[in-house]
Amino acid sequence: MSSSSLDSTQLRIAAQQKAFKVAAIQMASGPKVEGNLNEARRLIADAAAKGAKLVVLPEFFAIMGMSELDKVKVREAQGQGPIQQFMREQARQHKIWLLGSLPLVAEASDKVRNSLLVFDESGAQVARYDKIHLFNLTLGNESYNEAQTIEPGDQVVVVDSPFGRIGLAVCYDLRFPELFRAMQNADILVLPSAFTATTGKVHWEPLVRARAIENLAYVIAAGQGGYHVSGRETHGHSMVVDPWGRILDELPRGSGVVIAEVNPSYQKSLRTSLPALSHRNLSCAYSDRA
Repeated sequence: MSSSSLDSTQLRIAAQQKAFKVAAIQMASGPKVEGNLNEARRLIADAAAKGAKLVVLPEFFAIMGMSELDKVKVREAQGQGPIQQFMREQARQHKIWLLGSLPLVAEASDKVRNSLLVFDESGAQVARYDKIHLFNLTLGNESYNEAQTIEPGDQVVVVDSPFGRIGLAVCYDLRFPELFRAMQNADILVLPSAFTATTGKVHWEPLVRARAIENLAYVIAAGQGGYHVSGRETHGHSMVVDPWGRILDELPRGSGVVIAEVNPSYQKSLRTSLPALSHRNLSCAYSDRA
C-alpha cells in the first residue's frame, strides 16, 4: 500500500470516529415531477442548514403517480434525466451525500427498476441498488403488485463512505432480515420507503427497530407520509434509529426533515460490549423431529 493510500485510509478511519448528523426527508409526493423536485429542494436545503452530511430521500420521491404506469413514463436511463441531474446538483451545492429512489430503465419496455442512487458531496454517483423484493398485497379494498411495473434487482449493495459502511435497501426489503445480514456488518442502513398506512400502523416501527437492533446499526428510514393525489395513503413516521433500537427523531406525517446524530464511537462500544454479530452460528444440522 502506498503512503498516499495509507494516509487516505487513516483519514477515513479518523473521520468515522467523529459524530455527524444525518437526515431522513419525508414527503407526500404527487404526480408532477417538477413539483416534487421543488419540494425536495426545499427540504434538502433545510436538512443541510441543520448540519446533515448524509441525507436520504423517500422511495420514488420524484413521482407518486395517479396510476402505477406513470412512473414508467418518466423513467430515466442510467446517468441521464432531470431527476438524476437534480440529485447531482443538490449533493454538490450542499456538499452532502444524497440518496434517493427513482425509476430507471428496465430490460422490459413496460417496467422500471426501482433504483436507489448514492451521490457524494462532489455530485458524483458512487453506488446504485435496485430494489430486490417487490411488494404484493391484497387486503380488503387494497391491492398492490409491484411486479407488474417493476423489475427486481439481484445484487446486495454496501457502500464504503466517509461515514462508514452504508447498506442500501428500499421499503419492502425491510421484511427480509437476511438481506441486511448479507451486508456484512454495515454501520448505517438506509431505507427509502412508501409504506402503506394499513401495514405501517402495526409493522413499520417494530421492523425498523428490529433491523437496527439485530445488526447493531443506525437506520435512516425515509418515508412517504400522508395522502397522495391518487387517493393512496402512506404511513410516514420517518425515523432515525440508533444501534440500541432507540428512535432518535421521528416525523409522523407530512413533509419535513428528521435529523439525528450518528456517533461511530458509541456504535463501536455497543458492538464491543455485545458482540452478537460474531456469535451467529448456523452450522448446526437441521433436524425435523416429530
